[in-house]
Amino acid sequence: MKKKLAAISLGLTLALTISTGSAFANSKLDNAIKPVIGVSYKMGGTTTKGFDCSGFTGYVFKKIGITLPRASTSQYKVGTPVAKKNLKAGDLVFFNTSGRGVSHVGIYVGGGKFAHSSTSRGVTITALNSSYFANKYIGAKRVMSATKYKAVAVDYN
Repeated sequence: MKKKLAAISLGLTLALTISTGSAFANSKLDNAIKPVIGVSYKMGGTTTKGFDCSGFTGYVFKKIGITLPRASTSQYKVGTPVAKKNLKAGDLVFFNTSGRGVSHVGIYVGGGKFAHSSTSRGVTITALNSSYFANKYIGAKRVMSATKYKAVAVDYN
């Protein structure tokens, strides 16, 4: 009986661990985002010495071979619009944090979360429906091809 319980417990633990992990842990996008988590915010920053929001998205996409315009307002003009319910990891997500239109951008990473350069926390992962961002969401754009999406990571715990 103890062996059966131990086997069931181990199986359940493994199943839960596998289901919450990234299905694509070695993807290019994953490899571009994870190393810069925690890099500080810097207005106008585009390097690992500090990023602003569009500097961060530009840096990450450049690492995977996609060139984006420099500013968040310009990034909003590229790609294909995507409904919030159809977001895929790698989509750009846009927010109105200033009251004057697009003023913040991040990268959807799956699970209702996005990576971005926050003025208070630097590069971080935040829930789209967080108390701050939920009502500031403007929309999303898909700038990667379907082929590139197949290798996108979705786990940023």
